[in-house]
This record gives sequence, structure tokens and C-alpha cells, in this order.
Amino acid sequence: MDSLTQAVLGATIQAACLGREQGRRALAYGAVLATLPDMDVVIRYADPVSTMTYHRGFSHSVFVLTALAALLAWLIRRRWPAAPYSGLRLFATLWLVLVTHPILDAFTVYGTQLFWPLTPTPASWAAVFIIDPVYTLPLLGAVVVSIVRGPSHPSSLANVLAFTTAYLFFGLGSRLYVEHRVHDALTAQGVAVTQLRGVPMPFNTLLWRVIAKTPEGRSIEAVASVFDRGPPEWIYQPLGQNFAAVLADVPLHQRLRWFTDDWLRYDAVGDALVVSDLRMGSAGYYTFRFKMATCQADGRWAPVTPESWESPRPAWPQLQLMFARIVQQAPPLPLAAWADELAAKEKAGAVCPA
Repeated sequence: MDSLTQAVLGATIQAACLGREQGRRALAYGAVLATLPDMDVVIRYADPVSTMTYHRGFSHSVFVLTALAALLAWLIRRRWPAAPYSGLRLFATLWLVLVTHPILDAFTVYGTQLFWPLTPTPASWAAVFIIDPVYTLPLLGAVVVSIVRGPSHPSSLANVLAFTTAYLFFGLGSRLYVEHRVHDALTAQGVAVTQLRGVPMPFNTLLWRVIAKTPEGRSIEAVASVFDRGPPEWIYQPLGQNFAAVLADVPLHQRLRWFTDDWLRYDAVGDALVVSDLRMGSAGYYTFRFKMATCQADGRWAPVTPESWESPRPAWPQLQLMFARIVQQAPPLPLAAWADELAAKEKAGAVCPA
């Protein structure tokens, strides 16, 4: 989630747990502590794939953060032994402030390495968009009220935390519901899929992208709202998996496959082999794309140090269509037009053979 959301979540938790003893300082302590896991962004990596896949790594590990909470609690109790709260209560507060950061991140689609140094596929529950006003604004309001009046009513803060937690699970339930509807609609059309997952569209948990893979090596991009009564709209897109062999022995490509659970698409654009993360963005607007190979004079692909590949971003007209699509199924989103627009912009000359 965005930094503001993480800060107000941490402030609310600390104020709810220790606000009576620490006063308004609890808000500041919680906000600062909750942003610590994202300090890994100051680490500079040699390429954008490493930057993407090492973010939300060791600093988001529940093991590392539990140890950090214990260390901080010990240091604070050593410095202020007469503080009006027990060491166990202090540890529990610090632990909650720290650990809720990566757990909240895991409710987005990006990928969070909760169990580093273990290496399961990063948690990517895709229940909420990375910025969601319905989640953030109640926490921000609680913090503002606590600054003005003082955090002397932990029950009120706890109610806000209960609401925002329930909202996360509402998003998760909405995702599973929409995935089920899209799967049933594809099955009714005789379309077989090998993988399928939903991703929230910008700023809400009511309208969803559902991406799927077919046995013949294509992807499906579908859109569905929780309010839909008719079948979802969808388009077929190429995955370009024949190009994956070019990068088969490239460690960064292997890492990217692991990080994204292999939700990747490959496109030959001129003399560049571009790899896109299908989980983030939408047809025609992919957020993370990387140039990972170039076509040589002899007609062979040669892996290169990855570079970020510029991709269009949805403008206000596209966002307006998305917001309207939440409650109105007709007209459908112009997925094919968006995908064709991207393809037209990237249409180029000769490319290497697969």
C-alpha cells in the first residue's frame, strides 16, 4: 500500500494500544515505526528487475520484524524502566505496528516476501488496489481526530481498525466471487483455462480484471463487476511463450517468473524482447515491463541487463470509463481497442525469429 496508508495504520494501532499512556506521541511513534519496512527502497540495484523483486523482501519478513519488535521493546524498557506499561504489552504493540505493514502489502497484487529468507511465491492476495480511499480515509480521519482531541478513546480507534480489516476481507471475498463468475462464464463458452486470478481495478474493490491462461498458450483478459448480471467481456491476447526460451538460463528472468508466479507475457518489439508482468495494469496499460534481450545482426536473441520499458498509463477518460463500468455493464470496457492501441504503438520492423 501507499506510504500514507501505512503511516496512518501504524499511528492508529499504536494509539489504540498505548494512547492513554503515550498521548499524542503514540500517533507519531506508530506512524514512523510503520514506515520502517519500506526503507528498503533506499537500496540501489543494478537493474529494474532486481529493484522490483527485492523490494518487499527481508524488510517485510515477519521473522525479521518480530526480532526487531523484540529488540526495540527491550531497548525501550531498558531506557525507561518505569514506563506505565509492561514489556509484553509494549512488544505486542510494536509487533502489531510492524507486522501489519507487510500483511497489508500482501493484500495487494505486487508480491510480499512474508517468510523471507524462505522462498515461497511472494504473497499476492490482490484484495485491494494499492491506493484505496475506502480503506485509507477512515484511518486518516481517526488520526486527525486523535491529534485534535488526544487518543483517549481506544475503543473508537479499535472500531476503525475493525472496519478497515473487514474491508480487506470484503475485497478478498469480492475477488473470489468475481473469479468464480468469470470461470463459469468461460466454461459455459467451452473455454478451458489452466490458471486464473482476479486483480482489483483502480481505487475500488467492486470492479475487477480477471486474467487467465489457456492450454494453447494464450491469455484472457476479462472485466467483471460485483454488480454484473450478464457475462463479462473478455479478449484473447498472446503470451509469446515461445520467446521465453531465449531467457531460460537468465537468473533474473527466473527470479521474475518466481516473483510473479509466472504471470508474464513476451513481446518482440523491433529489436527488443519485452517481458510484461500481466498482474498489474490492464490490456494496453501494463505497469511493469522490461527489455530483457536484443536482436543481434546474425538474427539471434541475446539477453541483456534488463531495462525498464515505457508503457502507456490510463488517462482520465479511461479511468472515467472504469468507474462507470462498476455499475453499468453496457457499454463494456473497450479492451480490444486498448490492446490494439498498444500494439499499434509498438509495431516495428524486423524482429528475430523465436
